[in-house]
Amino acid sequence: MKILMVHNAYLHRGGEDSVVEAEIALLREHGHTVELYARSNDEVAGMAAPTLAIQTWWSQRTVRDIEQRVGHFRPNVIHVHNTFPLISPALYWAAARAGVPVVQTLHNFRLLCLNALFLRDGKVCEDCMGHLPWRGMARACYRESRPASTVLAGMLALHRGIGTYRHKVARYIALNEFCRRKFIEGGLPADRVVVKPNFVDFPAPEAAERSGLLFVGRLSAEKGVATLARAMALLPEAQLRVAGDGPEAGSIEGIPGVRRLGNLPGSAIHGEMSRAAALVLPSIWYENFPRTLVEAYACGLPVIASRIGALAEIVHEGETGLLFEPGNAEDLSAKLQWALAHPERLREMGRNARARYDAEFTPEVNYQQLMAIYREVVSS
Repeated sequence: MKILMVHNAYLHRGGEDSVVEAEIALLREHGHTVELYARSNDEVAGMAAPTLAIQTWWSQRTVRDIEQRVGHFRPNVIHVHNTFPLISPALYWAAARAGVPVVQTLHNFRLLCLNALFLRDGKVCEDCMGHLPWRGMARACYRESRPASTVLAGMLALHRGIGTYRHKVARYIALNEFCRRKFIEGGLPADRVVVKPNFVDFPAPEAAERSGLLFVGRLSAEKGVATLARAMALLPEAQLRVAGDGPEAGSIEGIPGVRRLGNLPGSAIHGEMSRAAALVLPSIWYENFPRTLVEAYACGLPVIASRIGALAEIVHEGETGLLFEPGNAEDLSAKLQWALAHPERLREMGRNARARYDAEFTPEVNYQQLMAIYREVVSS
């Protein structure tokens, strides 16, 4: 097949960017021809606000670019990861006019929530679910800016109104069943939303002595860093290594047993996961499908996660990890204490985690799932 990948890269590199690169590499390894149409949020700097607003709603540049790419490349399918803000939903209309089916991966909840997190004031908020997001606009939920929130809300209202999301996308890919249910509840057609998780390509870990806890990710409020800090303060005997950086870094400074590693490359993350006893994932929002979790499973590392959203679906209590109440530092502390007191049970959970990775999250399994989606939309 010929596949045209589409992605609007973020200002700060994140998991979505890694997923795009991994899927392109996977498809090319299997002999498919893949081109990437990309824009970057670096372009936003210096752009006039009215110009950015217009591009967010309907980018004529995207229409021209896609028409040219399709005419030259003639793809069988266009696979979209992110169109916000520069590519815009005009992409879907350009693809439809060219007769090329569109597959859209839903990495976050942007189509349903202005901040894409279903999170407000540190708590889950679904006030805009299934409605025009006027509440998010009034509350300045996107970047704490009412003008920016108004632009985003206008884009969603426009494209819901003209049927873009219901009629111009052949298949939506949700990353798990929890997210699929949320998107259907929010108004996407149920028969067009399928599930395909993220994947990673990590070799089986070598047998090694495991010790200590590990956190990997951005140190930001939605990741539950404050909860983690309070829990560790209750466990001065525990050892936690923290890989990552972000605005909440100060909340874990000076806590006994906590050692910051900073941002690490993938190979170093793999090494840390192969040595740790458990990964801690204390998010307070509906994580769609953190690659960190799949990486942990690949490394035979059990996960201690918040009982929220998809995490409660992906982490099997007592089998591949433990669950605690989101935002509850005392509950997290108790689970960490139990885990460190039962190293053999943790090792068993780690073996189960690797077995689940082999069954569900390898590149080959993911490739078969992706090709089934492509073949279905192309044939129909």
